[in-house]
Amino acid sequence: MKVTPLDLRQQRFRTVMRGFDRTEVVAFLTELADEYEQALRETDRLQGELARLEGVLNEHREHERNLRNTLLTAQRLADEIRASAEQDANRIVREAEGRSELILQKAQARVEDIQREIDTMRMKRREVEGSLESTIAAVKNALEYVRDQEHRDRDEKILLHRPRQVEPVADAPSAVDGLRATKVEGR
Repeated sequence: MKVTPLDLRQQRFRTVMRGFDRTEVVAFLTELADEYEQALRETDRLQGELARLEGVLNEHREHERNLRNTLLTAQRLADEIRASAEQDANRIVREAEGRSELILQKAQARVEDIQREIDTMRMKRREVEGSLESTIAAVKNALEYVRDQEHRDRDEKILLHRPRQVEPVADAPSAVDGLRATKVEGR
């Protein structure tokens, strides 16, 4: 049997001759009913608080579960991103190595072309130097020849301008004949 505070307040005892003091019993029952009622209210409040805290606990457990799932998903996603990044990095490195190899081959071919051009230019330079040397030698020879000719011509002109000694000849030629003879010798 469950006793409520109202039951305690309404409870009546029969009176007997050497029984308890009625006021004390009623006062005690009233006080007991008040405390019992307060205890029931406290129990109800605590049960409400317990229900609320259990709800909060369930929410926290649900949040924990969600966080755990989120963390696992994030970890899985991070692993996938890392793997994808490593694959991309490896692919980029392979492509870069391929491009660098191609660039290196092109550069090597260009170096070889430039070396051939340098060799060709050196040969042309040697040819030009030889040609210049032969041209210089020819010009020098021509200059010497011209100088020699100038000396000869000058000497001849000097000889032409010197007065000639005329030897008396039995038949003396005229002055015009003397000039003709001088011109012929000057040729």
